[in-house]
Amino acid sequence: MMSQWEAVFEKKIIESYSGPEAVNDPAHDLAHFRRVVSTAKRLTQAENGRLEIVLPAAWLHDLVNVPKNDPRRSQASRLSAQAALSFLQEVGYPADNFKEIGHAIEAHSFSARITPTTLEAKIVQDADRLDGLGAIGIARVFAVSGLLQRRLYQPEDPFGASGRPLDDLENTVDHFFVKLFKTVDTLQTAAGRAEGAKRAEHMRLFLKELGREIGVSAPNF
Repeated sequence: MMSQWEAVFEKKIIESYSGPEAVNDPAHDLAHFRRVVSTAKRLTQAENGRLEIVLPAAWLHDLVNVPKNDPRRSQASRLSAQAALSFLQEVGYPADNFKEIGHAIEAHSFSARITPTTLEAKIVQDADRLDGLGAIGIARVFAVSGLLQRRLYQPEDPFGASGRPLDDLENTVDHFFVKLFKTVDTLQTAAGRAEGAKRAEHMRLFLKELGREIGVSAPNF
């Protein structure tokens, strides 16, 4: 039964993220939703969560996509939750799950600053945050930075070794230290933390290789 509902959810995302009105965001495209859902399924199985809550929340977590540099960014997850529940009501999804689905969607976002209080909300939050880490996280951060016209790194001190203030609004590499490595410490589930540790190691290896190529020693992690 859930596979039938998934087809409905995916169709909604395809419709929402296509056409001239769609936001040009390479980090939040259909592939992002599919990765988050795939990760959420693995975490649900590992943590004995409920797919009837996790799957709609994972598919619809960014139903309303507000760009990262938009002043409404902190409202994005609440707007997505409202839109998702309206959609779920329209298609006849069981209403007794709405409260927990809405909470899982609202709590997934960094900028919303909402603490997840259910296992399913923790799983959805972890699945979304894991997509910002590892190889795909590296690809996403540079894709978004290119879109926002941010430079790759600060030329004189690429890794902030001198103690300069880190500024990820200007330097892409700064974002690894301002947010990405810290994200690993926010993961809520045991399975999520284990996966996050693996992905963080790949990011460290990338920065070390970057330092070698540009002739600047990367910091010891």
